[in-house]
Amino acid sequence: MPGTRLVARASGKVRRMLASRFERREASTDSVGPIVSFTFDDAPKSAFGVGREILESFGARATYFVSLGLLDKETEVGRIASVDDLARAVAEGCELGCHTFDHLDAWSTSPRDYLESVVRNREALHQVLPGTGFAAFAYPKSGATVWIKPALSKLFACCRGGGQGINAGTIDLNLLNACFIDQWTGVDLEFIRKLVDDNAARRGWLIFATHDVAPTPSPYGCSPKFLEAVARCASETGSLLLPVGEACARLLYAAESGASSHHSVGRS
Repeated sequence: MPGTRLVARASGKVRRMLASRFERREASTDSVGPIVSFTFDDAPKSAFGVGREILESFGARATYFVSLGLLDKETEVGRIASVDDLARAVAEGCELGCHTFDHLDAWSTSPRDYLESVVRNREALHQVLPGTGFAAFAYPKSGATVWIKPALSKLFACCRGGGQGINAGTIDLNLLNACFIDQWTGVDLEFIRKLVDDNAARRGWLIFATHDVAPTPSPYGCSPKFLEAVARCASETGSLLLPVGEACARLLYAAESGASSHHSVGRS
């Protein structure tokens, strides 16, 4: 019914507003950017095969946000990767990120159940790939809530959402913006070029996200041709092409170095 849809839309808008404004963990991109990161959610096999090969041709390494409960399963974004796929990606310098074990939606899951799924995902990774940890977190489906952000900030250096924008100036590490390049959002190359150029001009951090990479992708994926065009745009700006965890580490290191330098100047 139209009234029900309007209520749901309004509720979603309020949830997103609260999540973006509160429980922030702020950092600055000014001394590090521009940076561009490429991420794949759910970790379908095509992202580990075709997707990784395309990014490697531009010197980029991806972050794969994995729900280990989905491994080897057939899903709407294709077959999900195997443990061997994860191990090979890590060996080649890519990162794994946490996406909850059960691919849960924070909007429809209690904080307790959500966190239990996050912890279970971490434990499952330690079992199948001992010594490997998650570099970051990405919120599945609807995104973050104001109640889950502070809990995740204790577990991860940064967490990624959506929003179709860049992270520039003072940013929120608990809810980083990302631009989804998929059939559902319908972004075109002109939009991508403007976003990449804006990110470069503002010395920001632009995170691209998608799922499968296939000639006929799912609504949540993109074609190899489009991913290649996006990667080329990013490369041509001279931006640092870094996985999410590495990019976050650079931002935090720059912030700590700046604080230490400022403190030393103040004491002299």
